[in-house]
Amino acid sequence: MNKTEKKSRRHFLKVATAGIAGASLLKTTDSAAKSKKKEAVIYRTLGRTGIKLPIVSVGAMKDPSMVKAGLIKGIKHFDTAHVYQKGKNETMLGEALEDQDLSKLFTVTKIVPDDMDRKTGLIGEECTAENFLKMFDTSLERLQVKSVDLLYVHAVSTKQAVLHPEVIKAVKLAKEQGKCKFLGVSTHKNEPEVIRAAIEAEIYDVVLTAYNFKQDHLPELNMAIEEGAAKGIGFVAMKVMAGGFLDKDQTKPVNTKAALKWALQNEHICTSIPSVATIDQLEESWSVMEKLKLNKSEEKDLEFAREYAGLYCNACDVCNGQCKKNLPIPEIMRSYMYTYGYREMGKAKELLANMGVVNDPCSTCDSCTVSCVKQFAVADKIKEVSRLVDVPEDFVV
Repeated sequence: MNKTEKKSRRHFLKVATAGIAGASLLKTTDSAAKSKKKEAVIYRTLGRTGIKLPIVSVGAMKDPSMVKAGLIKGIKHFDTAHVYQKGKNETMLGEALEDQDLSKLFTVTKIVPDDMDRKTGLIGEECTAENFLKMFDTSLERLQVKSVDLLYVHAVSTKQAVLHPEVIKAVKLAKEQGKCKFLGVSTHKNEPEVIRAAIEAEIYDVVLTAYNFKQDHLPELNMAIEEGAAKGIGFVAMKVMAGGFLDKDQTKPVNTKAALKWALQNEHICTSIPSVATIDQLEESWSVMEKLKLNKSEEKDLEFAREYAGLYCNACDVCNGQCKKNLPIPEIMRSYMYTYGYREMGKAKELLANMGVVNDPCSTCDSCTVSCVKQFAVADKIKEVSRLVDVPEDFVV
């Protein structure tokens, strides 16, 4: 990323998405679409689903005008979930796509099983297929559809969760009832275990997985992806930007175009879902179609970022058991990344709330007993991000 691109990106990151006027935005994208020649689009097939998608899709956006801009650009897949913005994201997306021919798009949503401990990844006895399906029905209502192409079991991190009898029962019923065509799981941690469990289950068609150049366990993750692909599972990549920045003040940006290119070098990755909040970011992500191969400058940028601690937590769980208060360190670090890397304070606050984290939980500790393999200043990060739990909902987006 050159200096001009970095300056432009920083400028747009400072602009609140709510401040982007929908009418002017669409006017800009319409004129741009008319003035440009038809761009080449790289498609890949999503495993045994047979669905062909552009290698660039987008994550859950908050601004409906950005969804419209994505449609004009050629985006076919918009990621969302039952829990995003407490349901507001699905509602927004449903309204934004209301007049679209959904048969030309790839629609999805994700459901977190009830009674799943987000720290251990284990599902308790209170989980029922009935509750799962109720949440799914609510998601369909928000999206204003009777069915989606793909239903994910969301945020699983253990084999037990992937193979839980009630979860299996729920997704099978959803498919039998015609409410979804395909089934999948999404995972932020312990990805190889989750992928192999999905293979074992034999009912999952897609895995949405964290996948980026900063993951320490890439050899094992790549091996699991290859095993899944051999069984017909399709793969979608998330967290490809590895936090977006290397520092909380956002003075050291990750070369996001290079990071996206890197993830897509793996041909088993059908598509990726980077978050985009501006036209600048949308254009930058889509532009990887022009030349997917990394150049030497981009490789150099990624090598520098690899050596920098940055904001991305591998969720390696080495720190588990080290905290005297048994805090969910990897999940808090992910909240820190959402807050200071992606400026997704609402998502961070929601994750902290789900973990039962309180404001400054380390205040009564004389010293921190947690040692991070990435050299994160764990106690400082916890203090900084945990403040969000006391911030009113209206002040975070």
